Amino acid sequence: MREEFFSVDVEASGPISSEYSLLTISACNADEKKQTFHVSLKPLNRNFVPEAMKVTGLSLEDLERDGQDPAEAMTSFGDWIAACTQDGSSPVFVGLNAPFDWSFINYYFHRFLGANPFGFSALDIKALDMGATGCTWGQTGSSQMAKRLNPTRSGTLDALQDALYQAELFRLVRGLRD
Repeated sequence: MREEFFSVDVEASGPISSEYSLLTISACNADEKKQTFHVSLKPLNRNFVPEAMKVTGLSLEDLERDGQDPAEAMTSFGDWIAACTQDGSSPVFVGLNAPFDWSFINYYFHRFLGANPFGFSALDIKALDMGATGCTWGQTGSSQMAKRLNPTRSGTLDALQDALYQAELFRLVRGLRD
């Protein structure tokens, strides 16, 4: 079965999905950069870690007013993934520190839709880089990968731009096997 890789970047109000809110989801098809998705979500609660909110540059008040209902947001995200894989390909979640981002996506898909279209398919770019290059875990930060791989993009703390940047890093690391 053909696999379709989706670079996903999320912003959250804290470190764990059961206590904190998913604030934004941005994604792109790692090999079809024009296939992108972005949504801001209404927070589930008022729990937050100040440092997390500072990094995101988002406000819970603004998201309460302007964010999409989480069930609607997850439905939209699931529909987008389905549209990108209508040829029968299997979606694979790709992230830079995938365990963090995937944990929020998995929780929200299961909570609001009952199933995660990615299943348990989550590929971590940092781990892939370690395996491809033999570097240490400490050498897998995006800035260190960028020094070795020379991507055209850079990380910006804008979730969609970061999803596109992660997709480029993924393609470059995956290309090391050739």
